[in-house]
Amino acid sequence: MAIGSLGSGLQLKSPREIETMARGGAILAATHAHVKQFVRPGVSTADLDRHVEDFIRSHAGAEPAFKGLYGFPASACISVNEEIVHGIPTTKRVLAEGDIVSVDIGVKYEGMFTDAAVTHPVGVIDATTQRLLEITERSLYAGIAAATVDNHVGDIGAAIQGVVEPAGFAIVRELVGHGVGFAPHEEIQIPNYGKPKRGKKLVAGLTIAIEPMVNVGTAKTRTLADKWTVVTIDGKRSAHFEHTIAITDHGPRILTKLPD
Repeated sequence: MAIGSLGSGLQLKSPREIETMARGGAILAATHAHVKQFVRPGVSTADLDRHVEDFIRSHAGAEPAFKGLYGFPASACISVNEEIVHGIPTTKRVLAEGDIVSVDIGVKYEGMFTDAAVTHPVGVIDATTQRLLEITERSLYAGIAAATVDNHVGDIGAAIQGVVEPAGFAIVRELVGHGVGFAPHEEIQIPNYGKPKRGKKLVAGLTIAIEPMVNVGTAKTRTLADKWTVVTIDGKRSAHFEHTIAITDHGPRILTKLPD
């Protein structure tokens, strides 16, 4: 779940706390793998949300982190096509061939939080949309690679920007990644653009959600009347990929993936 603005403090985690996050992150990764099999034409976003909640709650000690967060009514943010983030699942939104759907999930496990998002194709998608998904996911991993001790927040954004903009796509700037761990959103912002060696210095024990949101057209956005769903202002498509990572002395560690 992306954020607008927070403060700039750092909340570092102990090795034990990071291991707890990794266990919760594995549940989150498994949830994404589970939900992927239901992404097909004719399925509603409410159906996907139900699968998310049921799967998370089937694991002892785990619960959906987003349900009730700031009043959000569902377990996952599910956003279709021009919806960038924070789409509210509903029986009225039914997936169709050629759509894309972003599924953004948070897990609370033994008191610690993780956050991850994937944008899925629904059946066969057009070449521009396929390129959008590929570039957005590639930019996520470029940002992760830059998340090393002694680098800065700006290095992450610069790495993402260096993938997205040369490909002809636009980076959403009103919404950013964030700290995560003790709470779903902690007080450090991780923009998806920036300049190297600018911003907060990255240190071991910091855990953050990196989440590029990339548009086919303009970067400009608006929020719908439901006060949650953020969409592209021009109606063109948007993709969203996210991982929770830990900064370590040995490089970035992705916490929201299945164990090797």
